Amino acid sequence: MIIYRDSNPIEALEMTNNVLIDSGLRALVASLLIFSAVNAVAQIDALSLESAPVEVVEETDPSSSTKLFVEGAVGNAIQRHGASQVDIGRISLDLTYSRRVGTGMRLFFSDRLDIVRPKGMSANGTVNSLREAYLSWQPTGSTVVFDIGRINLRNGPAYGYNPTDFFRDGSLRILTSADPFVLRQNRIGSVMARGQKIWDGGSLSFAYSPKLSTRPGTDGWSLDLGSTNNRDRVLVTLGTRLSESLNSQVFLYKEESLPTSIGANLTALLSDAATGHLEWTHGREPELLSRAVAMAPLREATRSRFAGGVTYTTLGKTSITAEYQYNGFGLDKSAWNGLTVTPGAQLAYLREALRRQELAPRQAFLLYLTQKDIWLKDLDLTAYLRVNLEDRSKLAWFELRRHWANFDLSLQLQQNIGGANSEFGVLADRRLIQVLGTFYF
Repeated sequence: MIIYRDSNPIEALEMTNNVLIDSGLRALVASLLIFSAVNAVAQIDALSLESAPVEVVEETDPSSSTKLFVEGAVGNAIQRHGASQVDIGRISLDLTYSRRVGTGMRLFFSDRLDIVRPKGMSANGTVNSLREAYLSWQPTGSTVVFDIGRINLRNGPAYGYNPTDFFRDGSLRILTSADPFVLRQNRIGSVMARGQKIWDGGSLSFAYSPKLSTRPGTDGWSLDLGSTNNRDRVLVTLGTRLSESLNSQVFLYKEESLPTSIGANLTALLSDAATGHLEWTHGREPELLSRAVAMAPLREATRSRFAGGVTYTTLGKTSITAEYQYNGFGLDKSAWNGLTVTPGAQLAYLREALRRQELAPRQAFLLYLTQKDIWLKDLDLTAYLRVNLEDRSKLAWFELRRHWANFDLSLQLQQNIGGANSEFGVLADRRLIQVLGTFYF
């Protein structure tokens, strides 16, 4: 009932929401929920060029920082076929740690352990994701920073689809949320060496990620270098603050056996209440369907990807984002319908899109809403609607989260809407509901 990178196509698409704890784990969840505390939901910086929100940690000791939380969840999935419903569950341990280890040097470590039930036919019930483990060095008085190790390099200000996030493919070992921000936060990084030069109003960075393995890890405790480092890759990024209200990044990306791709993103403060964001890439690579069905040789094309949107925030703490998404390597309506003649082809295609964190249709639309202090203080609402503009199928997701000083309690609901051969109608689960408790040590 969870999506693993190494599961079969049908199993891999049975759930796109948070996995939950089964009855055998509920007692363990209850005991852990007594001793831990929650991490507050981070707010999104209006002009950030990275879409995943980053929490600001107030360190009592600037030499080190530790964040540790335990999360448990129980719930139910209502299915379209076969068994009418399935009890599902999860418990997770999440650690982020950094420490100064010398003059100008700092060690970063981030790891997550997920235990899920039911575990699925071809997947482990326990999955460890080593998200980051790297050493950073900034010489005294220098504006140059060097990093080496496993780094979760994220780019792009868009909410639901990030064309300029070049290191996203193969980085999700397990899917524990339908929230795109949580997905970006929980993925594993790539082993790389990175250097960055920073100046007033801009920066220039160079990242090299070497080929270390060609075989994806199937064991739950694997480092899974075969997913994140299965080819040589280079990314050059120029960041520029064009004005107080306008930020940009320009990219050159090269990977083994493919021509260089170019990309750019932009964030703009449109008014006191509105911000805009754009992402664009252009390059030559195999089409998504060709990758999914392992065509020999792979069919290549030169096309673009794009995401653009506007966010409006009211004085009443309501924030709403409308975003258009385009993937030139995805399938349009006629090509998608053509897959129905081949059994399993649609699910294989969706599985590859999920593994690569790609947009499956040619065009899509996202509406993302947050409301702080709805009805009462410290009760937050988050919801989004994703629409496939090719087949008109939809994914609706909703969360109510109550914050206390040391604990969060949330209710989540996901609905997959669409015809039998549509992107979201083909999924086995029709509706998912769960209750989560998160505690912070």
